[in-house]
Amino acid sequence: MFRAPVRLRAAGRTDAGVHATAQVAHTDIPAEALPNAYSRSDRPGDPGFGSLVRRLGRFLPADVRVTEITRAPAGFDARFSALRRHYVYRLSTAPYGVVPQQARFVTAWPRALDLDAMTSASRELLGLHDFAAFCRHREGATTIRELQRLDWTRDGDLITAHVSADAFCWSMVRSLVGALLAVGEHRRDPRWCRELLSATSRSSDFAAAPPQGLTLVGVDYPPDDQLAARNLITRDIRSPR
Repeated sequence: MFRAPVRLRAAGRTDAGVHATAQVAHTDIPAEALPNAYSRSDRPGDPGFGSLVRRLGRFLPADVRVTEITRAPAGFDARFSALRRHYVYRLSTAPYGVVPQQARFVTAWPRALDLDAMTSASRELLGLHDFAAFCRHREGATTIRELQRLDWTRDGDLITAHVSADAFCWSMVRSLVGALLAVGEHRRDPRWCRELLSATSRSSDFAAAPPQGLTLVGVDYPPDDQLAARNLITRDIRSPR
């Protein structure tokens, strides 16, 4: 559409089968290519992005939608300018599993779960830690993260985990949920999750939760005049406090 190479850089990468309702991405468009986004129907002063959203709706596969396009402020980077990411993980403990309309987005769980035990274990994981036990290894990548929220709600048979952090390493949310499910089934004591934080590599004592229950639901950014500074801070390698 711009008649130029386009490379998207997203706020967060997700495993196959994981969803996003609030993904943010940016791309750099050469100035000479920008007019190609205009159409004859654009309103005066409209940079052409309204028509571009409509055109993308026709060309993208049915399970991908671009809902808004704006010109990014100076210093913005979808990944490195982010303050935090928000995920939810949804499970159903209904005896019949998950109704077909929700099957792509909710994980059926066949056993009862003790939410009080899971909540207690979740509190022990909050804060700045090395989450190596909960992350798949990536060469040269740090596993130190600040987990800012990890709590659970129940609505009938639907159980939802709300998870927020400054950033997440590979498979971290699914691994956190998987470990906490072991606690919820009373296969592990709530204090066990805290003990995992002393590990220096991915633990084999639990399995990551299935991908389909996980959805990226939000990304927070600082004010425009702080974007560039946040970008630099995030690029620094984290070290334990």
